[in-house]
Amino acid sequence: QVQLVESGGGLVQPGGSLRLSCAASGSIFSINAMGWYRQAPGKQRDLVAAITSGGSTNYADSVKGRFTISRDNAKNTVYLQMNSLKPEDTAVYYCYADIAVYSDYRMYDYWGQGTQVTVSS
Repeated sequence: QVQLVESGGGLVQPGGSLRLSCAASGSIFSINAMGWYRQAPGKQRDLVAAITSGGSTNYADSVKGRFTISRDNAKNTVYLQMNSLKPEDTAVYYCYADIAVYSDYRMYDYWGQGTQVTVSS
């Protein structure tokens, strides 16, 4: 019913930038929060950044001042602009969204398939 498709990952040198995108599609009635988590090998999945439908944002301390989350409600899309990337930012990045579908109008969490970000020289 609902799909989240991510794009924009890849290999970048330290100090470089990447922009991740995540588009939600399907039988969507409304979307509340959207955001990004990341998981490095052998570590738990941690929140990177989140944004509400009204535009309020929340960031992990480790990315404050370097990453910016934004969304386009008309396109059901969330973005993550990542600047000044460090090797410790290397991880699989997953987008998520709290979505209500037309079949029952209740909110569920949906996840993307993940996109690899590698920061290395």
